[in-house]
Amino acid sequence: MIDFAKLSSKYDTPLYLYDFDDITKNYNELKEAFTARKSLFCYAVKANSNLSVLKHLATLGAGCDCVSIGEVKRALIAGVQSYKIIFSGVGKKDAEIEEALEKKILMINLESEEEMCRVEQIADRINCEARISIRVNPNIDPKTHPYISTGLHENKFGVDIEVAKKMYLYAAKSKSLNPIGIHFHIGSQITQTLPFKEASQVISSLLKSLHAANIDIKFFDVGGGIGIKYKDEETISLYEYAQNIFESLSGEDVTVVCEPGRFLVGNSGYLVTKVLYEKKNDKKRFVIVDAAMNDLLRPSLYKAYHGFELIDAKDDEEKSLADIVGPICESGDFLAKDIYIPQTKHDDIIVIKSAGAYGFTMSSNYNTRPRAAEVALSGGKDRLIRKRETIEDLVEQEIEYL
Repeated sequence: MIDFAKLSSKYDTPLYLYDFDDITKNYNELKEAFTARKSLFCYAVKANSNLSVLKHLATLGAGCDCVSIGEVKRALIAGVQSYKIIFSGVGKKDAEIEEALEKKILMINLESEEEMCRVEQIADRINCEARISIRVNPNIDPKTHPYISTGLHENKFGVDIEVAKKMYLYAAKSKSLNPIGIHFHIGSQITQTLPFKEASQVISSLLKSLHAANIDIKFFDVGGGIGIKYKDEETISLYEYAQNIFESLSGEDVTVVCEPGRFLVGNSGYLVTKVLYEKKNDKKRFVIVDAAMNDLLRPSLYKAYHGFELIDAKDDEEKSLADIVGPICESGDFLAKDIYIPQTKHDDIIVIKSAGAYGFTMSSNYNTRPRAAEVALSGGKDRLIRKRETIEDLVEQEIEYL
């Protein structure tokens, strides 16, 4: 049982809390589902990039899926082994590609023919072999929010099957490129197994044709996207998810790579905030808190739902309709809309649930608001893993302001 009142008093608010014991449980459940095959779990750093989170997952055996050289560096600083790091993303600079090659990561995930040519030229120049995978777009509808759909032809990610074949044939003949992986990722927060099954079947068919052409693909990367329960979603069976992938790979000797992010950390995290006061007009009731859209952007960006709890509220207290809003000067600054909540008073504590993924990592300093502190919970103990920012932190880089 988490004592949110005690922790908010100790660390102040807004405050991010992460239950590391729950993260461990989630990781082990996913690992168990894949025990029938060689597998590698590369945590999607973008979900929550705190160094302590990365280190914790590294101790469990996880690698990292990174979409910037900064995330690659974070993973290495946290102790993730270089041969378990994948560098993905559609817009890699030459200097980033070169640094990734020099750090001898597992592979660079390519998104286009043009990018492949850049990687080849850079590998030639620094006289090294570039281990690559290619992100293939299976054109499968993931049945999720359009902003987090990534596997359709209308999305900016990956290449289609025919382009992928051409790229693999080219890479196989290159002295600087070593095609060792094939990758797909159809979207995030997916709550049905069918899209995963269909995508896996499409890409495994390509894999078989590559093996028939003596292109030695060793890694079958199924991406991430496993959805979690925010409100009333039906989540997928991990066993069924894994078995569908295994079935598509019948007869193929490859390591399955999975890139979980939200699944591992989403429901393990909380955003704790305090009530400042309430405000009412003719039509609306507002509960104004000290957290805002700069702390948790998902509700404003996606109209995403996050469960909440008013700490110490009585079960029989009368509730009425309200919005939970923050201090930012935007009408889109809300954490919850049209929810039923008891009457609140100054310094009451509200916990925003399922905030472990795409919470702090998407936070900003809009309105010159320092970002929240982050705290890890493990074995009944709490520890600060990121200090609360100060105004001095925000202005120290602005060297020409006088």
